[in-house]
Amino acid sequence: MTDYTPYFNEVTQTLVDIEQWFSGTADKGVLTQLLARFSPQFSMIVPGGNALDYPGLSELFDKLGGARPGLRIGLSELRGIDQHASGATVSYRELQSDASGVLNDRRATAVIEKLPSGALLWRHLHETYCQG
Repeated sequence: MTDYTPYFNEVTQTLVDIEQWFSGTADKGVLTQLLARFSPQFSMIVPGGNALDYPGLSELFDKLGGARPGLRIGLSELRGIDQHASGATVSYRELQSDASGVLNDRRATAVIEKLPSGALLWRHLHETYCQG
């Protein structure tokens, strides 16, 4: 059986960092650490269908720092799709709520690159909103 634990841990820790950054509970240094988790070749399809690259992600994170007080991100349905020598593809479900009660329920598929050093970098992310 294939062990996806390092990739699931990467997803979990990245979402913890995002939750803290967006909610305003993290210090400024977390942004640098957070962005270091993503490949310079990173690409993303956001839930609305638009594409985002690494500079766009950097701009988005910078803009949203502290913008979602009380943000909580719940993670479930972690599933390994494929794993190979240079990384893995995983999927998960993400439930977001904040102090205003806003709720986002989305499914995501992430391609995570494994560098020769063993470090993991997010290479691609595709998010889709779940039907209410």
